[in-house]
Amino acid sequence: MESRDPWIRTLRGAVPPRARVLFFPHAGGAASFYAPFARRFPEGYDVTAVQYPGRQERFGEPFVTTVEGLADRLVPSLRRWAAEPVPLVLVGHSMGASVAFESVLRLGRDRLTGHCRLVVSGRTAPSAPRELPALDSDQEILDHLAGLGGTDPAIVRSPELMDLFLPVMRNDYQAATRYRPVPDAVVDTPVLCLTGDRDPQVAPEEAAAWKSHTTAGFRLETLTGDHFFLTDHPDTVVRLVAECADAGGR
Repeated sequence: MESRDPWIRTLRGAVPPRARVLFFPHAGGAASFYAPFARRFPEGYDVTAVQYPGRQERFGEPFVTTVEGLADRLVPSLRRWAAEPVPLVLVGHSMGASVAFESVLRLGRDRLTGHCRLVVSGRTAPSAPRELPALDSDQEILDHLAGLGGTDPAIVRSPELMDLFLPVMRNDYQAATRYRPVPDAVVDTPVLCLTGDRDPQVAPEEAAAWKSHTTAGFRLETLTGDHFFLTDHPDTVVRLVAECADAGGR
């Protein structure tokens, strides 16, 4: 896969790769969110992140308005990697976990998941859906984000950044709200679930329910923190993802 693919941003290259790690951003997030994580991986890990349309270097491109649509558009970029005999770990946080899950489901239909692993973070299992609040105004979106610890104060203080940020958030929140996963959908890849012990969006049993969505190995890890707990534990997150890449799990 070539770096000019607009869907994939390279964060740390490795040739030949020992494993590939692909991060999926949360609602309102972008590929650059994962740059601090990429720097912590051991040598040999090829680390990339998905770049959704409408943000950063893809500003001006039309948004994709559904989770399923994001997976549909992204999977053609993943098939070549998935076909290689190199571990491919798809790591998604919050909305990104749903996009990653839907992507693995599609790769499974193509029989391309033999070397894939899935890491879901900060997201309830498809069989334990939680109704997301209908946020009808920009202020409601910002208030909700503040409650999750996910708003950069620099963005709120800058009218110019807010003008760029809010359309992305409106689109992504609508996509997350409309998403209706198949409650009994199952992947044939090992699944690692990461969750925060104080995450208001995910109860412990809702995270543990991911076990019923894989026919391969399952591991649940609870870290201290709220919805964005992973930013408090970058070294631990990287270690767990690397262990997932290295483990067979089947």
